[in-house]
Amino acid sequence: MEKKRETTENRMVQESMKTTENAGASVQAEVETKKEMQMDPFVQWAHRFGRTTLLCFIVYMLIVPIAICAVYDCFPSFKMLVPGLITILLIMVPTGIAEVGSYTPILGSSSYLTFATGNLMNLKMPCVVNAQKLAKVEQSTPEGDAIALIATAVSSIVTIVILAVGLIFIVPLQPLLSNPYVATASNYIMPALFGCMALSLFGNGGGKTYVRNRLLCAVVPAVLVALLTIAGIASSGIASYLLIVMIPLTILCARILWKKGVVKVAEVEKKE
Repeated sequence: MEKKRETTENRMVQESMKTTENAGASVQAEVETKKEMQMDPFVQWAHRFGRTTLLCFIVYMLIVPIAICAVYDCFPSFKMLVPGLITILLIMVPTGIAEVGSYTPILGSSSYLTFATGNLMNLKMPCVVNAQKLAKVEQSTPEGDAIALIATAVSSIVTIVILAVGLIFIVPLQPLLSNPYVATASNYIMPALFGCMALSLFGNGGGKTYVRNRLLCAVVPAVLVALLTIAGIASSGIASYLLIVMIPLTILCARILWKKGVVKVAEVEKKE
């Protein structure tokens, strides 16, 4: 009987020790997870400064037209304002939601400056993607965030300088700008920019890892958009709504293909 009691007590002690070890391991894992989830100090500062400046920008953007209307006593009537406001909101709200949801993971904390200065698709995104690729950093990382912020800031400064130079020399350059050859060449600026961004999808990127067969994730959304376009349903007016639907669909397809082992995350082989 005494041996049985000793054996039972030993088992209870061992079980309690295991429980304590498991609890300690889980607590340590939670602490490590919290440490990993904590943002880099630079990223924290960037988000804090970005929110502050963006709020100031919104206030300034609203104060200017209100001040002009107050000085010249030309406030629009409510009946005139609402129809136009509703039309704009129906287009811009889906566009804004789609852009924030799709581009923020790439832009990181530079999203505040990007959305405030504009020229998102035709200027900021190509600069950010190319800068991250040249710097060999991954998106959604502190390094990638810093590179995106630098690229966005430099792009904004260069844009302001070019606009200032253009305003100064717009009259002397008017004959050149009105030349039909220049007008024809300017029509290919946007396709060239989107072509550069599309080519980056076929590379392995600049980070330590890359996704194999990632283009397969976009097959189903691409086929759906093509069918809707052929049927005459998809148009430029509903492009923002399609984008809101296709982004979650692409993520879902990527998850399914990843679960089936078709899409895999692999490490980039280091070249000696």
